[in-house]
Amino acid sequence: MLDGHRILLIIAGGIAAYKCLELIRLLRKAGAAVTPVLTAAGAEFVTPLSVAALAGEPVHDALFDLTAEAEMGHIELSRSADLVVVAPATADLMARLATGGANDLASTLLLATDKRVLLAPAMNVRMWLHPATQRNLATLAADGVLTVGPDEGEMACGEYGPGRMAEPAAILAAIEAAFGGAGPLAGRHALVTSGPTHEPIDPVRYIANRSSGRQGSAIAEALAARGARVTFVTGPASAPAPSGCSVVAVQSAAEMLAAVEAALPADVAVFAAAVADWRVATPSSSKIKKQAGVAAQTLELAENPDILRHVARLPTGRPRLVVGFAAETDDVVANATAKRLRKGCDWLLANDVNPSTGIMGGSENAVTLITGAGAETWPRMSKRATAEALADRIAEALA
Repeated sequence: MLDGHRILLIIAGGIAAYKCLELIRLLRKAGAAVTPVLTAAGAEFVTPLSVAALAGEPVHDALFDLTAEAEMGHIELSRSADLVVVAPATADLMARLATGGANDLASTLLLATDKRVLLAPAMNVRMWLHPATQRNLATLAADGVLTVGPDEGEMACGEYGPGRMAEPAAILAAIEAAFGGAGPLAGRHALVTSGPTHEPIDPVRYIANRSSGRQGSAIAEALAARGARVTFVTGPASAPAPSGCSVVAVQSAAEMLAAVEAALPADVAVFAAAVADWRVATPSSSKIKKQAGVAAQTLELAENPDILRHVARLPTGRPRLVVGFAAETDDVVANATAKRLRKGCDWLLANDVNPSTGIMGGSENAVTLITGAGAETWPRMSKRATAEALADRIAEALA
């Protein structure tokens, strides 16, 4: 519940703005007070009257309101709230926040606040996947900005992919998780890696592992739901980013290692990412052309950093609990047991991805938990259920 908390809700321009009316209703039902801010573009999609009626408070929409600014209203608004939520967070507003722009009330509030900020991105799939947006997302995550969504689905423009704003119930859950204070992991910092890494061969080709990122995303959400502050470091995964977490997007193993080191210290670190073991030693700066009658290119490979082993063997600043993952096709328990000892992690979840299981890239897992006490085989279950079970075990271990 959000009793006693005040949310500064910035509604930016986008068709998803209509969902904010339901979000306001849910926030007030949960006990929160809502101070609404409507951008000029946002007012093209929802009216100030409908927003004010649901919030029970007047809508703020002008930076140069003489009465408010005589009292430095933009400073007061930005700091009287307990959390600043931007929904929908457009590509433009994210870009301005990432670069420190402040040319209207919304962007000025975001720059002036001393409170945490939660973004619910919403935009066309191409805009979301554009390198500039992803760079801005990484910058914002490094600044401690939280995100929820976007979801994958059909867009108002008719295209399909990631970019749909998270549903109001998911945003409410992310808001509750941002406050923490409740749950067995309240006050704990969890670090989760997820997705594949892409190791460039040339500007258009790369080496990667098969990973959707679904398991890592589910684990991060399960830890956040138990009150943890979660830093989620992800490669280019197809699964949506988890709700209520600080998301750091990376491409390569080297970038993932740097992001992990920057996120420490942590109470628990879960390494669910499928990191490529090898990278091309010297990637080509231009596309490698296939030529008739010319032998195929020979790629010289270099070993990537072993992120799990590096963190598990840190002499200082090691997380209290380090959890690794292993995708195995044969002799699952034996290979995973040896890997746990080799890496130096406390726990290792071995996932049987033999082609006969049909699990690789799917929605289920067949997991065996390897600890110093032995092997514990879990029943085949959904990745969400696996995440919930793991989060419960982590909470018990850190109690």
